[in-house]
Amino acid sequence: MPLIDSHAHLDFYTDDREDVLRRAYAAGVHSILAIGIGEGPDTMHRALEIAHASSGEPRIFASVGIHPQEAAKANGKALARLAELAADPKCVAIGEIGLDYYHVENPEPPIQKQAFIAQMEIAAAAKKPIIIHCRTSELATAQAKEKYGEADAWEDLLTLIADHWSPQGIGGIMHCFSGSVEQARRSLEAGFYLSFAGNLTYSKAQSIRDAAVAAPSDRILVETDAPFLAPIPHRGQRNEPALVVHTAETLAVLRGISSQELAAITTENFHRLFRSTEDQSTTDRRDKSS
Repeated sequence: MPLIDSHAHLDFYTDDREDVLRRAYAAGVHSILAIGIGEGPDTMHRALEIAHASSGEPRIFASVGIHPQEAAKANGKALARLAELAADPKCVAIGEIGLDYYHVENPEPPIQKQAFIAQMEIAAAAKKPIIIHCRTSELATAQAKEKYGEADAWEDLLTLIADHWSPQGIGGIMHCFSGSVEQARRSLEAGFYLSFAGNLTYSKAQSIRDAAVAAPSDRILVETDAPFLAPIPHRGQRNEPALVVHTAETLAVLRGISSQELAAITTENFHRLFRSTEDQSTTDRRDKSS
C-alpha cells in the first residue's frame, strides 16, 4: 500500500528535485503535500507551481500560507495574494500557519496572533483545512525565554483555534506533532489530525510516542517535514519524502500493526481530510492514460 507524505517543502530542493521525487515514488511514496510557505509571502506560490508542473508520479498537492516567523509580512497585499492562491484547485490547505515562540528574532506574539487569525479567516472563506505550526519557548535559548516570558504557544494556539476555527467544522493538521498526550487530546477535540514526523523515531521523544499510541487510528498521518528532521537511521542528513517510510514503520510498531495497515490507515485519513485529493488523483491518472 503506497504512503502519503503529508508535509514536505519541495520548493527547498532546487538542484535535484526530480531525483528526490523519483526516489520517493520508488520507495512507495505516491502522494506528497508540498507546503507553500516559501521564504516568505513573496514566494509562497512555489509549491503550487510544483504541483501544477508535476507529471503525476508521485502526485503532488499544495498548500499556501504565511509561516509565523514571517507574520510581520502578513500585510493586506500578502493576505490578498494568499486568498487568490487559496482558490487554486491544487491548493488543498492553508499552511503552515500558527505560532512560534522559539526563536528570539520571531515577531512578537500579538503580531503572530493577528496573522494567524487573518489566515484562518481566509481558510474559512475558501473552506479548506489549515496546517498548524506550533513551537514553544520551552527548549529555546535564554534570550527567547526572556522575550516570551510565561507566554505558552500551545495555550495561545488552542485558544485562538477554539475562538476562530473550530466553529467552522473544517479541521486541519497539527503538523510535526510534538506535544503531550493532553495537547493531543485537545487538538483532536478541536477537529485536528495529528501528523508525525521523523522526531517520532528519536530515542528521547517519549511524549511524542505516547501521543502517537494514544491517538485514534482515524486521526493519524505521517510526514517528513523534508528537508528537515530526517528520521533514524538518517538523522543529521538532509531529509526527503522517500524517508517517510522510516517514520511510518516506527509508528506501525508503536501501534502494534503492520506497515501495510499503517499505510492504508494514513492514506484513508489524508483523503478524508482533503476530499478533493481523491478526485484529483483519479483525474491525474485518467489524464496520464489518455
